[in-house]
Amino acid sequence: MKIKTILVDDERLARKELTKMLQAYKNIEIIDEAENAEEALDKIEAQKPDLVFLDINMPEKNGFDLVEELIYLPEIIFVTAYDEYAIKAFEVNALDYLLKPVEENRLKEAIEKVSKKIELNQQNKTSDKLTQESRVFLKDGDKCWFVQLKDIRMFESEGNYIRVYFENNKPLILKSLNSLSEKLDDSQFFRANRKFIINLSWVDKIENWFSGGLKVTLKSGEEVEVSRRQTAKFKEMMSL
Repeated sequence: MKIKTILVDDERLARKELTKMLQAYKNIEIIDEAENAEEALDKIEAQKPDLVFLDINMPEKNGFDLVEELIYLPEIIFVTAYDEYAIKAFEVNALDYLLKPVEENRLKEAIEKVSKKIELNQQNKTSDKLTQESRVFLKDGDKCWFVQLKDIRMFESEGNYIRVYFENNKPLILKSLNSLSEKLDDSQFFRANRKFIINLSWVDKIENWFSGGLKVTLKSGEEVEVSRRQTAKFKEMMSL
């Protein structure tokens, strides 16, 4: 299986050197490069790579800023000349952290790690998407629920957890929003922004909002902003 990869670094020579080193790994397919965070954001969202090698120190927005803005989140391997960012890198769930100049043995370890993780993710994926009629088991502390998805109005990311909204309940479950979105039918559950997935059957009102985005009001009265990047997708899905 080919691992679709994008390299993000403001130094052309650094990208060139890493490209040369990655040629030794036949399962790595470099599909694009970016020299700043804004360019990388567009390319990652459009091409949805499996893996991104990401520099931390870049002009204007750094690598951490980029990760914060991503809706689609691939596996991230940070590549930097500075070791003081290592703890923060793993706090944002980076797969690995390589110091420049990149050593062959460390790159090999990182590639082996990402290969195993992506292979495992593929094995765990199911072709059966969860729909409105599907039932899910939720557990938060001592409390348990068995809920139909049509009764869940939205999901909110809180770090490594998801808050699930149904009736007057808001339990927290240990799961990422990205992994959840892969299991949901995206014609019924829409990723409004980096933090929220909304149940489209609960949408009551839609308004134009700031910077080309939308504001969605749910039947429960809760309001969720649709990011500018997701607004175009939302309009395309919902239009005749």
